[in-house]
Amino acid sequence: MRVPISWLREYVEITLPIEQLAEKLTLAGLEVERIEYVGLPGSELPWDRDKIFVGQLLKVERHPNADRLLLATVEYGAAQPITVVTGAPNIQPGDSGQKVVLALKGARLYDGHKEGKVIMTLKEATLRGIKNDSMVCSEKELGLSDEHEGILILPDDAPVGVPLADYLGDAVLEIAILPSTARAASIIGVAREVAALTGQTVRYPPMDFIAEGDAIERELRIEIRDSRLNPRFTASIIKGITIGPSPFWMQRRLALCGMRAINNIVDISNYVMLEFGHPTHAFDLDAVRVGPSGIRTIITRPAQAGETLTTLDGQVRALQPTDILVCDEVGPLSVAGVMGGADSEVKETTRNLLFEAASWDNISIRKTARHHNLHSEASYRFSRGVHPALAMVAQQRGLHLLQKYAGGVISRGILDAYPSPARPVTVTLQPDRVNKLLGVEIPVEEMARILRSLEFEVKADDRQESGVATPHDRLPRLTVTTPEHRLDIEGEHDLIEEIARIYGYDRIPETLMADALPPTHGNPELDFEERVRDLLVGAGLQEIVTYRLTTPEQEARIYAPGTPADDRPYVTLANPINPERTVMRHTLVSGALETLAANVRHHARVALFEIGAVFLPSADGLLPDEQPRLVIAMSGTRTEPSWRTGNANGAPVMDFYDLKGVVESLLEGLHLGEVTYDPTTHPTYYPGRTATVRACDARGTLLGIFGELHPRVREAWALPADRPVLIADFDLEALRRATATDYTVKDVPRFPATIEDLALVVDEGVPAATVAQTIRQAGGALLRDVRLFDVYRGEQIGPGKKSLAYSLTYQAEDRTLADKDVEKLRAKIIRAVEGQLGATVRR
Repeated sequence: MRVPISWLREYVEITLPIEQLAEKLTLAGLEVERIEYVGLPGSELPWDRDKIFVGQLLKVERHPNADRLLLATVEYGAAQPITVVTGAPNIQPGDSGQKVVLALKGARLYDGHKEGKVIMTLKEATLRGIKNDSMVCSEKELGLSDEHEGILILPDDAPVGVPLADYLGDAVLEIAILPSTARAASIIGVAREVAALTGQTVRYPPMDFIAEGDAIERELRIEIRDSRLNPRFTASIIKGITIGPSPFWMQRRLALCGMRAINNIVDISNYVMLEFGHPTHAFDLDAVRVGPSGIRTIITRPAQAGETLTTLDGQVRALQPTDILVCDEVGPLSVAGVMGGADSEVKETTRNLLFEAASWDNISIRKTARHHNLHSEASYRFSRGVHPALAMVAQQRGLHLLQKYAGGVISRGILDAYPSPARPVTVTLQPDRVNKLLGVEIPVEEMARILRSLEFEVKADDRQESGVATPHDRLPRLTVTTPEHRLDIEGEHDLIEEIARIYGYDRIPETLMADALPPTHGNPELDFEERVRDLLVGAGLQEIVTYRLTTPEQEARIYAPGTPADDRPYVTLANPINPERTVMRHTLVSGALETLAANVRHHARVALFEIGAVFLPSADGLLPDEQPRLVIAMSGTRTEPSWRTGNANGAPVMDFYDLKGVVESLLEGLHLGEVTYDPTTHPTYYPGRTATVRACDARGTLLGIFGELHPRVREAWALPADRPVLIADFDLEALRRATATDYTVKDVPRFPATIEDLALVVDEGVPAATVAQTIRQAGGALLRDVRLFDVYRGEQIGPGKKSLAYSLTYQAEDRTLADKDVEKLRAKIIRAVEGQLGATVRR
């Protein structure tokens, strides 16, 4: 939110330099993200105090040698006025008295004839035979806006001869308004904070008006059909208004806050919203239709199926049941709290006005703004919560300004439909608890002063007034009543926060723990995750973190079309902040594929992993079950391009076995023990290039699945078709349970190993892993390693057969194995594979 200092000063005395004020606000929870200076030192183009002044036109004459140029004589406080050449279309020959901005020779301005903000220095030039070294300025040349159609005309009360920096120079605080600080989403809201922080008092603007028209009850009634959605609705009527421009000072303040001036009615509505933080809306009274009741009736209700409304931006909106509407008895007039309707908007011909200030359910407004993509200043405030008490304040302030700047006659009375008035929030505060939690001794009087400075009502316990206190209650309690504009105070903890931030977080001393450190307890789950991370990073993979929120449609893309998809129910968000983040994820695969798709076209090799939870509805229906998972995603060249390997063109790409190598490296690093790799099918993976990993326990626990991505799935994610995409999906908790907590570490062997090859012919359907497991079991402790290095299929071994060649490593810890020891082990292995698998030794 943008807060001009000149506007802020109207409500509270500013006693600190702007930079110090910004620091104080930031420390108190209102983060000042930036200070923008306008025309002052610190801005991109400060206005020269000795070259740019407020001036007054003494006379305007035609240029003797040019039809479109004028000679303007300007007084600016010097001994003699100055004549400048101008082509401004908004002054005419014979004009005088207008207040303008005069820039003298040497002044630095923005060039009004060039795109963007190009700085120029004013120099002497001859324009159609007349020397000219000064100019009257447009808004663009001063950096106030992009307007360059005419010169800037100042109000009649602008002081002639004053440097423009003193008259229009300003500083604007850009403050980040978080949901917890929505109370400060207004100029007065910030003024309250400044007053509390600096010991000043807030000066509230005038709100008086004279109502001399007919009684409003004879012309209008209000019907609220759901007070939960519309807690309060206030309305007034003004007849005989005049549409015109708003005063210069109001337009200037709106512009500094980033809003465009339109006309006096719309500008006053926007001004009140920025001033008090409560949006208002003005309807053309004559556009509010009279229905069967015979009297104009304003109805607030949810939208009905099939209803539409053309909003102020000209768009036809298809309304949804969560939208709240302001209607007459015939149909909708506006989308409540978000945007008005085109049919009831204030136009140049409007003469009678219905002025509304109402409060709305913040959740409904947030849903409406997001659904229709209508993020207005009004919805920004209503979606964060506005107290219903502010509706009458905004109504009265609006009437004061409307009567002053638009004229008209105000009907007697203000309609105020408030079915269930909000009750005051009263909290009991224990000063002892405040000091205990903050770690600093703050006197009770100081606590009360701080709360009163924030407009809380504070009443001390009777014992404080009588001077009586008991040992069990050393400090008297305070009974605190929350001001009407605050919605964020629920309990004692909120009051303690208020005291702490106004007292100053920077004043609370840092205290080291004086007690013994608590005992430390291990976190096996976290330790295991860190081990997995270290191993995968060591294998050349990079960790990613993806969104835990997704959509069912996004996750459905990981399954090939026409195959069974995930039909488990989702944990659904009641109020998602984004239409692409509506449910809690079931899998990490979709997030990994999304990241892979965003990077694979820009890198020759991408190898990623993520450790995170997936979420499933729990049996008790309360909190979801969080199941830790591991996903690995790889694609691209086997190695990164380098000066040795050349570029990526023609380089070998990763395939199923590269992924299997990463999986084996991970499991070996975890000391998982024996596992089995079994072929399988899955709708995400390429048939024939997919395997499950199971622990060799009694149940054959499934640890995960890995393989090459199905071509149809790869196409759905727009992944390149010239390289395999490899995915592994593991149950991290199953991996942790299968991992031994203790394992044996052996010395480096002192005796040499014997290595020999063994080629076996087996049936095509016998997995290589089964053969390797049989060899290991038969070889016993002396067989240190079994490695498959060749697979052969061909006529020499016959159809339906394959040859598997293994490298066997024999080694003993206490001696060098003799040839007869190796021959004995080899014979035992051959007997085992022949008997159990029907294998034959290939000669």
